[in-house]
Amino acid sequence: MAKEGVANIVWHPTTVTKEDRQKRAGHKSCVLWFTGLSGAGKSTLANAVEQELHQRGLASYVLDGDNIRHGLNKGLGFGEEDRKENIRRIGEVAKLFVDAGVIVLTAFISPYRSDRELARSLVEAGEFIEVYVKCPLEECERRDVKGLYAKARRGEIGQFTGISAPYEEPLQPEIVIESSEQTIEESVAAVLAYLEQAGILTYEKKHDA
Repeated sequence: MAKEGVANIVWHPTTVTKEDRQKRAGHKSCVLWFTGLSGAGKSTLANAVEQELHQRGLASYVLDGDNIRHGLNKGLGFGEEDRKENIRRIGEVAKLFVDAGVIVLTAFISPYRSDRELARSLVEAGEFIEVYVKCPLEECERRDVKGLYAKARRGEIGQFTGISAPYEEPLQPEIVIESSEQTIEESVAAVLAYLEQAGILTYEKKHDA
């Protein structure tokens, strides 16, 4: 049964369109969805890419997993259902950024393929770019930037991705970054090269056939 009042909610179209906003910004908008194990380097890479986009005068914004849990998703835990809700909300927020004409970069473990595919389905074809920041578990543990793996191994953190909870690798990501082998400069260059080839970094008005 639908929740009370939902049937009476009607989508109100905006006067200014996504295309209008993209044209004003001078580039297309999209979601760069960075996924990978904790410690793989998602946030580091997302912020490095955004720095380059910012220097080029492009509209961009990073949504970081830990930062979002300080506010929007503050009440969510790390069980499977809460993880799914965490990503569902981020997908919806990312969609709004795309509609606003912004290149949004999301850095979340997002361990389940179905959740990432749900986020992809919220935007148009070509607007969701999955960036798999691939790094061996052993290397992530060696880095253990936040000390989380050590706690997980001691049983102090339950349902920790890669240790006591699964991570489902992307099957066909748009970009794969081998963060244990590529430098941050090489990784940024690879992401930017994809954006350039995909025509994201400029705005070209579509012409009717």
